[in-house]
Amino acid sequence: MIACPKCSEVGSIMKAGYVRNKQRYVCKNCNYFFTLSAPEQLSSTKKSRRHQTTIIDIARSIGVSNSTVSRALHGHVDINPETRQAVLDMAAKLDYQPNQLAYNLVKSKTNTIGMIVPEFHNPFFPNVIIGAHDVLTAEGYNLTIMQSNESYAVEVSNTKAMLANRIDGLLISLTQETNSFEHLQVFEKRGIPLILFNRVCDDVAAPKVVVNDFEASFMAVEHLILNGYERIAHLGGPLNLLVSRERLRGYRAALEKHGKSIEEDLIIQGMLSQQKARIYGKYLLELENRPDAVFAVNDSAAIEIMLMAAEKGIRVPEELGVVGFSDNPESAYIGPGLTTIRQPTLEMGKTTAKWILQMLDAEEEMNFPQERILKTELVIRGSSLRKA
Repeated sequence: MIACPKCSEVGSIMKAGYVRNKQRYVCKNCNYFFTLSAPEQLSSTKKSRRHQTTIIDIARSIGVSNSTVSRALHGHVDINPETRQAVLDMAAKLDYQPNQLAYNLVKSKTNTIGMIVPEFHNPFFPNVIIGAHDVLTAEGYNLTIMQSNESYAVEVSNTKAMLANRIDGLLISLTQETNSFEHLQVFEKRGIPLILFNRVCDDVAAPKVVVNDFEASFMAVEHLILNGYERIAHLGGPLNLLVSRERLRGYRAALEKHGKSIEEDLIIQGMLSQQKARIYGKYLLELENRPDAVFAVNDSAAIEIMLMAAEKGIRVPEELGVVGFSDNPESAYIGPGLTTIRQPTLEMGKTTAKWILQMLDAEEEMNFPQERILKTELVIRGSSLRKA
C-alpha cells in the first residue's frame, strides 16, 4: 500500500492516470496529486514505516523549498512567521527528528568524548566513568564508553571504532596486555586530544592522570612493617604497566628504608585474574617458610589471599597481614576488614574530563602539563593490625 506524501494517509490513495509515463495518484483525504518513482511504487507499508522523515518530506508536503524548511527549523529570522509555523506543524505531524550527527559533522565536531576501560567488574572504573560523565554532560557533551575486556586486540578495535565515529577526544586506561601503542599514536597524528588515566605508558606523548602509586605502596608496606610483620610478599600486576612498576618500586623502597631484606621469591608479577590470584596465593601460602604478610596490587587479589588463608587455617592478622589497593566496597565487609589504599576514583574521572575539555576549548596548541597526580589514602582495617 502507498502512503500520501502530504498527510501520510494510507487507505485513501487512488490511481489518477499517467504523467510522463509515470503512474499518477490522488489522495481522497487531502486531494493531493503525486507520482512515485519505480522503487517507491514497489514499496510496501512495511517499508513506509521504516522511512525517517527528512527536510525534503516536509518541504514537499507544504510546497516550499528545502532551504526554507532548514532555515525555519534552525530559527532564522528571515522566515515569515506563518511559514515557520507551518514548517514546525508539519515537522511535528511527520515526527521529524533532526540528524544531529550530520549537523555536527558539518561543524567538524560531534560533541562526543570516547572512553575505553579495561573492565567493568572492578568498581574502580565505573566510578571513574561516573565522574567523567557528570562533568561532560554538564558541558553538553556525550560520553561513549567501550570495554576492552583486558584484551589488546579488543582495545585496538575499540580505538578504530572511536575514530570511525568521529569522537572529539579519547580517555583511555590500558589493558594488562598492551605492549604496543601505534593505535594510540594515530590520535596524536590526527590532532585528536587523548588522555591516559590510571593505567598509562611512557611511549605515548599524551597527558596522564594517575595516583601516586609509589607513595601509596610505600605507605602500605611501611604500615605492615610498623605492625611487626617481617617477611612481606608482593602480589603485583604485569610489569608492562607503569602502575605495576611503580607499586613494586614503592614496596622495595619501604623494605629498604626499614632494613628488611628483599626476597625475590616473595615477589610475583603477572596477569591478575581471580584464577591467577588463587594460583599465586596458593604458592605463597604453601612455601616452607611462608611470608607473614602480603601486599597485593588490588583488593580482589588481597581478598583471594584472605579467603585462602581461612581455608588453610591461617589466622588474619595474627599469622598473616594483608593489605590491598583500591578500597572496593567488599573490602570493608570481609572479616576482619581489609586494610587498603583508597583511590579518588570520582576525582580521577572529573579531572580527566575537565582536562580534555580544556584541550578542546584551546584555540591554539598550548603547553599543558604532562601529568596530574592525585593523592591516595591508607584505610586501616583489621587485616593488618597485628599490634592492635
